[in-house]
Amino acid sequence: MITPLLPTYARADLAFERGEGARVYTEDGTEFLDFSAGIAVNSLGHAHPHLVAALCEQAQKLWHTSNAFRISQQERLAERLAAATFADTMFITNSGTEAIECAIKMARRYHWSKGHPERYRLITFEGAFHGRTLAAIAAGGQEKYLEGFGPAVEGFDQVAFGDIDAVKAAIGPETAGILVEPVQGEGGLRTLSVMALRALRDLCDENGILLVLDEIQCGVGRTGHLFAHEPSGVTPDIMAIAKGIGGGFPIGACLASEEAASGMVAGTHGSTFGGNPLACAVGNAVLDVVLGEGFLQHVRDVSLRLRQGLAALQDAHPEAIEEIRGEGLMLGIKCKVPNKDVLAELRERRMLAVAAGDNVVRLLPPLIIDETDVADALERLDGAFAAVEAAAAPGDAA
Repeated sequence: MITPLLPTYARADLAFERGEGARVYTEDGTEFLDFSAGIAVNSLGHAHPHLVAALCEQAQKLWHTSNAFRISQQERLAERLAAATFADTMFITNSGTEAIECAIKMARRYHWSKGHPERYRLITFEGAFHGRTLAAIAAGGQEKYLEGFGPAVEGFDQVAFGDIDAVKAAIGPETAGILVEPVQGEGGLRTLSVMALRALRDLCDENGILLVLDEIQCGVGRTGHLFAHEPSGVTPDIMAIAKGIGGGFPIGACLASEEAASGMVAGTHGSTFGGNPLACAVGNAVLDVVLGEGFLQHVRDVSLRLRQGLAALQDAHPEAIEEIRGEGLMLGIKCKVPNKDVLAELRERRMLAVAAGDNVVRLLPPLIIDETDVADALERLDGAFAAVEAAAAPGDAA
C-alpha cells in the first residue's frame, strides 16, 4: 500500500526536531553531528541567529507579491551577487534545477538571438548531476535517473570528465556551449583542474560558444572561495547557483554576463515564487555572513585541518580508504569498502554524511564548523571505518 508521501526516497528512520550550529536533534533529544548540512544546503548551520532574524523580520512584512512587481529584496540580492562575481544580471529561482533550466534556455536563446538557431547542444560530462527535471537528467546523462521517463531531451553530448581532447572532438556546428561542475558532488567529489577549466574557456572563446558552470553545490563559500572557479581566473558566461545561498531556505539563481543574457527579453522566462521577499531576505542574510571579513579564510583554515585529519585517517585505514578528494569543505572519502556500510556505522556513532558516486562518502559540513567539530568528526569516522574493517575481516578458522 502506497504511503501518503510518494516513496521516491529510501529514507533513513530518523526524524529531526531542531538544530543548532553543526548539531541536529531527534524528537527524543538524541544529538547528531551534521556533516551533511542537508546536502551542502545549510551553509551557516542550523538556526543561525542572523538568518532567523532576517526571516522573521521579513515574514512580518511581506511574503509574496509575484514578479509582476518590483521586489526590493530581490533587487538588492542581485546587485550584491553581481558586485561580487562576473555577472551583470541574473534570474532568481526556487532551486538549483530551476537555475540549470534557466541556464540551458539562456544558452540556446543566445545563439537563436544571434541568428544561429541550430546551435542548441551543450557538451556535458560523465558523472554529472544537474537536477531532476527532464532537461537536467538528460544533461547529467546518468541511466539511473533517465530510466523509465521516455526519450531523453535532445541536445546534450556527454564526454569523459576532464577529457579536453574529447571536448574538442565533440564541438560541432550545433554546439551552443559547455556545461560543467567545477567540483562534481553526486559524481564522487571529482575536481576539474585549473588547467582543464582554462582549456574549456579557451575552447569556448575559439568556437564562439558559452561556458556554463554548475556551482549549485560547490558555490557560495563551500570550497573556501565564494565560487569554486575563482582560483582558475576563468570567467564563465553563465552560472547556476543554489543550495548554500539560502542557508536552508529554497532559493537559486542563474547568473550571466550581459552578452550571454542578451536573448532573454521580457516574456522568455518566468517563475511564480522565484525571488520572493522571504527567500531573498534570507539570501541577503547569507551574503552578510559569507562576504564578511575573514569568513572565507576561516573556511580555508578549518578545511585544511579536516583534510589533514582525513589523510591521517587514510594512513590508519589503508585497507578501507583509497583516496581523499574534493576542495574546501566539500570533501570525499573514496572507499575500498562499501560506502553504505561506512554511512551506517557513522549513524550508529551519531554522525551524518552523504553517499556519492564512485563509492565515495561525502563530507559537507556547515561552513561555520570549528576545530572541535573537526576533531569530533575525525574520531567518529575513525570508529566507523574500524567497525567496517572488523566486520569485513575473515573469522577465525574453526
